[in-house]
Amino acid sequence: MTVSHGEVIMLGAVLFFMGAVCAVSRRNLIMILIGVEVMLNAAGIALTGASLYWNALDGQAFVLFIMAFAAAEVAVGLALIVYSQRRTSSVNADTYNLMKG
Repeated sequence: MTVSHGEVIMLGAVLFFMGAVCAVSRRNLIMILIGVEVMLNAAGIALTGASLYWNALDGQAFVLFIMAFAAAEVAVGLALIVYSQRRTSSVNADTYNLMKG
């Protein structure tokens, strides 16, 4: 059984929409970070599907860069969240104004 190109792109679009809703509608910083991660994974799925459709490895190579960027984003994001939680004892996004100049 093979999966069509349209189904892969549809899966990527649905995951991207779910991640965007999670990132926009939540006030918890960890849930916002998870929403951004889901959006990056959806972009990776769409790029992989497109590269398989066109028989080119460029999209799959670009997915490796997206995965590296996502790992760096999670490391920096979690460090900022831990810093904020220690200063305010909350991970609510409304209280996250510690870095204002």
